[in-house]
This record gives sequence, C-alpha cells and structure tokens, in this order.
Amino acid sequence: MNKAGSSRIKKIVITGGPCAGKTTGMSWIQNTFEKNGYTMLFMQEPATELKTAGITPMRCSSMMSYQLFQMKLQLEKQRVFERAARDIANKDPGSRVLIIFDRGFFDNRAYMTEAEFEQALALLDVDREEMLLSYDAVFHLETTAKFAAAYYGTATNAIRDESPEEAAALDDRVINAWKEHPYFRVIENLNGFEDKMRHLIAEIASFLGDPAPFEIRRRLLIDKPDPSVLEAFPGCHRFEIEQVYLLAPPDEEIRVRMRRGANGVVYYLTRKKGPAGYRSLISEGRLSEREYQQFLGNADPSRHMICKTRYCLTWKQQYFEIDLYPFWENRAVLEVSLREADEKIAVPDFLHVQRDVSEDPCYEISYLAQKQVRESF
Repeated sequence: MNKAGSSRIKKIVITGGPCAGKTTGMSWIQNTFEKNGYTMLFMQEPATELKTAGITPMRCSSMMSYQLFQMKLQLEKQRVFERAARDIANKDPGSRVLIIFDRGFFDNRAYMTEAEFEQALALLDVDREEMLLSYDAVFHLETTAKFAAAYYGTATNAIRDESPEEAAALDDRVINAWKEHPYFRVIENLNGFEDKMRHLIAEIASFLGDPAPFEIRRRLLIDKPDPSVLEAFPGCHRFEIEQVYLLAPPDEEIRVRMRRGANGVVYYLTRKKGPAGYRSLISEGRLSEREYQQFLGNADPSRHMICKTRYCLTWKQQYFEIDLYPFWENRAVLEVSLREADEKIAVPDFLHVQRDVSEDPCYEISYLAQKQVRESF
C-alpha cells in the first residue's frame, strides 16, 4: 500500500456511555459524509455481536475470559476492515475511505482494572501505544443519563440494563479509557439531541478538514434541470431515494427510507415526536433490507411512497441538494446549506430559480406524500 493511498483512509471511533445516541450518530455520519464522496465502512460493536450470539460474561468462566474473547474479535475484525479499506483505496486512486468503529479496542479498558487490561495486552501481544494510535480520532458521545436523564432509556439496545447512575459512572470510565488519545473529543448533552448530532458531525468534519456542515437550510423551487448536465458536473453524486411514512400516533412521525448510491444501498428508520410542523428527532438508525421490507407492511395507507433522484454538489463553497421527482415534469427542488441567514445564494448558472419555498409547507416531503395532494398533480 503506497503512502498516498494510506493517507486517504481515516479510522474513527464513535464511543460513549449507554444511551448516548451512537446508533443515530452512525446514521447521521453516513448521511453526511457518503454524499460528500466518502466510501463508508462501518464495523459493528463486538460486544453486541457476541452477546446477541449468546456469548455473555455470565456464560464464560470469568469476566476476564469474556473480555479476552471480545478483544480478540475486535482485533481480527479491525484487521479485516483495514485490509478492505486498503484494497478499496488501491482500486480507486480518487477514493476517500472512512472506517467508522462502533467502539474501539480501548473501550474494553472501561470494564477492567488497569492490571487486567495490561495482562490482556500481554496475552494478546498488543503494544498499548501502537494500538491507541491505530485510530485517527475518537469521538465520545456523553450518555443521556448525565444532564438529560429524562431521555435515558433502554429501547434502542435490548441488552442494555444499566441504571442512570450506573450509566453515568460507566460514561466516566469510557472517557478515562480513551483520554490519552491525541485526538479525543467529548460530545456533550447541551441543547437537545439534534444539536448533539450536529455537534458530532461538525467535529468530524473539522477533523477531516472538510467544510463545517451548515445549519441554515433554504429550499428553492427551480426549473427541472437536465440530469445529464448534473451528472457531468465535477464532484456530483447521485442517489435514488424512496421514503415511506408508517402508521403512528398523532403526535409522532415514523418513516423508513432507502437510499441507493454508487457504493450500495442503505436503509434507515427515523422517529420524530411533537406537533405537526414542530417535530423533533427521537432516533434514527440503519436497517437491514429484511427489516426495511417488514416495516413497509405498516405503511400509512393515506400516503404514497415518495421516490426521487437526488444530486449532491458543491458550487462556490456552498453545498446543494437537487431533488427530481417523477410526478413533476417541469420543476424540481433545490436545497442549499448556508453559514448565515443573510448569506447570498450562489446558484449555479445552469439552474433557474422559480421562487423561494423555504417557508411553504406544500413542499415538505410529508405534505407531498399525501394521496389527495399527489392526485392534484
């Protein structure tokens, strides 16, 4: 592997205490960085994998035995992912590969005494410093049991059984396990869950040297552009998206989404809660294809599936998403991310704006999915 190829691979650990938002964070990471041209590789947490398979601390001869099994699995899987990343980078000289680890090797340290951890390193023939520095950056999501206890729960992880007090203590131990890493950041619970996710994305973007994701979004109605012109634009990425709203209580919104791009297909489940027009994110996570198909069985019969082709591109340091819908022949929707509310939008020359519809609910996806609305097109 040449140095140039190696420099295009970044290894990032997402860790944290129980109920910290890792599952939703993974979804946000993939949504953000895949459409920016990164090839995303996600390594599942070994502890969840082992316990789901029936290998638990209670069944092993000792906690030390269990931790050794877990650490061995971590090491072997990490080697496989690193080899795969190098293979991908060698095949495509222009690729940028992100390996996202759902917890890393040093998370095990939070469940062991320092003497036990040193013993495990010796038994596994692992150099402590070399292992720590094998990751480029570590981002710790603070458990909601700290300062946001009302949101702490076990719904997103069937094997979680810690009380809020135990979760807060474990959160501290995980921080202590990783604090020696030269690029270690803690993502705290400050201004709500969505802000926490935005903070995570901004920190990762900063580490990668990418422009910070902007929080101000504007939506413009445009003349439908020629897809061939968009596809010929340098750095443009195309995705096929389908979105389905599921049956839910009046104060909730539950939807599933499929997104197909050059690097494969990804499925998501998103839950929001609150009055219509003011819903806030509860959780978002990835699904298997089988799970996605099962959720489709609970689709809201009053709404259509929304299908669209999305083109993502950057123009004059502004990020654009252009959505083409099959039921519109002469219009499309463009969304742009801005730094400031009064920042001027630099629309590409080949796009023609009809009007700003940022405040028009008729161009929200949830509205367009309604059957009585679609029948009027």
